[in-house]
Amino acid sequence: MPDFRKIVRANMKSLVDWFGCYDAVAETFNARWGGGASKGTVSKKVTGNLDWTVADVIALEDASGRYPVTRMLARRLESRPAQVGGSLLQDGSNIARESGEAISAILAAEQSSCADEKAQAIKEIDEAMYAMRQARARLEGSSCLKHAVPVEPVERGSAE
Repeated sequence: MPDFRKIVRANMKSLVDWFGCYDAVAETFNARWGGGASKGTVSKKVTGNLDWTVADVIALEDASGRYPVTRMLARRLESRPAQVGGSLLQDGSNIARESGEAISAILAAEQSSCADEKAQAIKEIDEAMYAMRQARARLEGSSCLKHAVPVEPVERGSAE
């Protein structure tokens, strides 16, 4: 299993290098989330003495327009195996529930100017998509062809 902390650290180091100096990175954090970051804090994170926070990742990726950590996390989700046990009926029920929650959250976000409502809608959409991926994985893994009776091939063109 890969060491995701090392991968995140390398990706963040690349983003820091893109900014050119630790002061610019600290100012990016301060502009996005408020004061408190300094070049010393950034230096400790680059060397691995402190871990990068989700807020750090978001600030640097958004400011640079590059999303290496987010892409890595998305790839990690894509390779997640289907749940063992359960059934397609249960999967369908999960899809219906999660999709309903996503629709409700989307409508709430549309009527609100609050970032919390939008974040909740994104979370609900992700959960609905996960439920659909689980059902798809179960369908792809349990093909009806596995249980089919083999049929002898018919030779064409032979005269009997």
